[in-house]
Parts: sequence; C-alpha cells; structure tokens
Amino acid sequence: MKMIWGFVGVCLATALYAQQESQHAMPPGVSHEEHQRQMQKRGAAAMGFDQDTTVHRFLLSSDGGAIEVRAKDPADTATCEQIRRHLHEIAGAFADGDFSKPFITHAEMPPGVAVMQQRKAAIRYAFEELPSGGRVRITTHDATAQQAIHEFLRYQIREHGTGDPTKVPR
Repeated sequence: MKMIWGFVGVCLATALYAQQESQHAMPPGVSHEEHQRQMQKRGAAAMGFDQDTTVHRFLLSSDGGAIEVRAKDPADTATCEQIRRHLHEIAGAFADGDFSKPFITHAEMPPGVAVMQQRKAAIRYAFEELPSGGRVRITTHDATAQQAIHEFLRYQIREHGTGDPTKVPR
C-alpha cells in the first residue's frame, strides 16, 4: 500500500512540475532564439533603450531584491539617462501596482505580480542611480510579498538569461 501511495505522489509531483514548466514554455514553433529576439524588441519599446547596449541584473535578497540595468559603455550617456528614466518610472509604477511594462516586454504577466499588486502597501520600491545606469531596490517585511518578489525576480533571471543567482544569499 505504501508503494502505491508513493507512486501516486511521484505522479502528482511530476504532473505539477510539468504544468508549472508549461506555463513558461515557448509558443509552438518558436525557437528560444526567436523568443529572445521578440522579447528584446518588445523590451526596447517598453523600456525606451536598446537592449543590446545594456546589461540587466535581477538580484534576490533576504528582504526582497533589486533590478539593475547598466549601459555596457559607461560613456554612452544617452543610454545611461534612458535607463535611469525608465527605472525611476518603474519604481513609481510598481508602487502603484502597475506592471504593464513587464507584461509588454514578456507578452505575459510574470509570476508573483498578482501578489505584489495585492500587497503593494507592504512593498517599498526605491530608485538608486548607479554610475552607468540605475537600480530599483524592492523591499518588504511581509513574507508573502517577499515570496512573490522572489518569484518575479527568478522569472526575470530565467527570461533574460542573466545567470544571476536564483537563491537568496545568506
């Protein structure tokens, strides 16, 4: 009997994992490269700067995390200013519960957004200028909001292929 329940458990876990993975699968007939190209194009329109001239980072922390964007060429002052303007706008929009730009960029609403909208009063978004771009620090003391922020940032790491750590540093 134990063996049957163990088998049922494995089957349910496998089905759940497959369902979660399919939520982020490529549309039929679209290669990973094409998906990235389309996202880059949508991202440039939504963010206001060329994605090929920038580096995105999505960092998890014990109290939330951060979104960082920097110009690849620090002397490219136009891109640096476009990044800062975008991230300043994003900090305000996210605080208001407006996640339309990530939706436009990814052509889907990223995981965690619904909870981030519901718990917006418990989350702080602060823009910080960096030498070649900027950062939005996202902080909370609410455990449910923190989990949603981490889901959102992990999705960004995966979608943008940044290679940033997906575990919260100790």
